[in-house]
This record gives sequence, structure tokens and C-alpha cells, in this order.
Amino acid sequence: MHAGVEVREARHDDYDEIAAFTRDTWPDRDGGDYIPDIYHDWIDGEDKRTAVAVVDGDVAGLAQAVMLSDWEAWNQGMRVNPEFRGRGVSVEVSEDLFEWAREQGATVARNMVFSWNAAGLGQSRAMGYDPVTEFRWVHPDPASADADASASASAFDVTADPRAAWRYWTDSEARDHLRGLALDPDESWALSELTRGDLRAAADDGGLFVVQNEGTRGFAHRVREYERESDENAGETERWVEYGVGAWADAESAAALFDAIARDAAELGADRTRVLVPESPRFVSDAALCRVDVADEPDFVLGADLTA
Repeated sequence: MHAGVEVREARHDDYDEIAAFTRDTWPDRDGGDYIPDIYHDWIDGEDKRTAVAVVDGDVAGLAQAVMLSDWEAWNQGMRVNPEFRGRGVSVEVSEDLFEWAREQGATVARNMVFSWNAAGLGQSRAMGYDPVTEFRWVHPDPASADADASASASAFDVTADPRAAWRYWTDSEARDHLRGLALDPDESWALSELTRGDLRAAADDGGLFVVQNEGTRGFAHRVREYERESDENAGETERWVEYGVGAWADAESAAALFDAIARDAAELGADRTRVLVPESPRFVSDAALCRVDVADEPDFVLGADLTA
């Protein structure tokens, strides 16, 4: 225990203090911190704990744990008030969340750190997280969709067979690289183990895309749709559609898959898309070869063994 650091559940009346030190979390990066914008909704709900550290009556830091399944916890939103750095705040908050997750039955707690955030990566390793995987966002353009399959996809059929998708996933390079993880269907910005049930649910919702040509050559599944403020036009909103993972065998099947995603997003009225893909030279360069927009940097996922 670090002397003088008390950890308790977050309260709505903590907002002003938390907003004051999280509005400018990354001053040298474009875009602000999401916590001040969503705080009141963020701390409400079941199967989660938002822990706040208090030092001498002042809020010194916070983070949140969410149960994604009966054995997987996701930790997010670690922030430390600059006035209290070096006081063990992140250690106390992390240990509180680990203990809470264990009590819920979790055997692993994972988090995500932007690859450029060296301080966050070092802090996570010091807290007991180990490297798990890395991924990249790619953004097929709904505006490029055609009602008919493009020439690049003409040799492929696109089905919605969850059994074929699962069979492909279990033996795929993508699954090996991602350690079985994909975007969680319920918690945004979180990764959990992809299951057969996830693929069946996507198929039932019309959001499973299985590329086939003499066998299964790839798949993607839709996980959510939402509106968010435009990064380019203040005061305007954009409609986003997210896909939990994209996996494919080669550049030709990637092109067919991206075509299917773009058509689906266009049918849903999307302005933007986001697809999680493995961070590897082949997957990222395949996307680039298909002229799909690729994020500038990858993101890292780390995990802590809660049975240790």
C-alpha cells in the first residue's frame, strides 16, 4: 500500500475534478480525451467498476474495469492527475481493479495502449501486464461501394455461414497473431475472445461476410453502428460502422472482403468504417494494395494473469 492513497468507487460528483485533469491528457496529440465527454454514462451500468484514487481529499486518478465475459476483464481509462504522479496512484487503482475482477471470476485482465504512448506502455508493464498482440484499423470507404461486385471480387462468393467463418478462423494466421481476440460486441474499444456465438449473432443480424472460392478465403463480422462528432467538421456528426475483425488468405480475397464491407456500410448509411486487422506486414500491406485507408499507427493489447 502507498501511504495516503485511498481507492473508492467513482461518484458523479467527482466529475469537475476529473474533467479538470483529463481534458488535456495528450497535449501533443490531435484530439482530446473522451472521459470528460462521457463520464456520467461511463461510470453507470452493471458488470463494471470505476475506481478513483483520493489523496488528501483530492481526486488523484482513476481507471475502470469491465467484465466482457465470465472470465475476461477489460481495464481502461487509466488517468493520473499530474499533481500526484510518483505517489503510487496507478498501482493502487490497478490493484483495486484486479481484485474486483478476480471476485467476479475473471482469470485475465487486458488493456489497450496506443503504440505511441511509451509512458502508458511502461506503466502497464510495471503493473503486471504482459504483451498479447497488436492490431491496426483499416477503413474501407462506403462511398466506393458498387451495387454489383467489383472486378476484383467477381471470382468470389460472399455468404453468411458462421460455421465456415469459424472453421476459417480457427486455423487462420489472423487468429494466431491476434491470440483469438476481436472487437468486443458490447464494449467499444475493447477486445475479447471471438466465439462461435459472436459469429452466429452477426449472421442472424445480417452482418457476417464470408468470402469463398473453392473453400473459405476470409471473413469479417459487423459489431456496431454509432454516431459521433466529426473530426473535420465541428458541430456535425458522422455515422460509423465497426467490424470486429477482418481475416483473409491473400490480397485477392482481401479485395473481395473489403468490397463486401463497403457495400454493407453503404446500405447502412455509414460515412465511415473501421475494421480491426492484425498488425503484420502482410495484412497491412494487403489493405494498402487494395487502396483501403490504413491508420497511421497500430495499437497494442496487453494482459495480466489474474490467477497468479
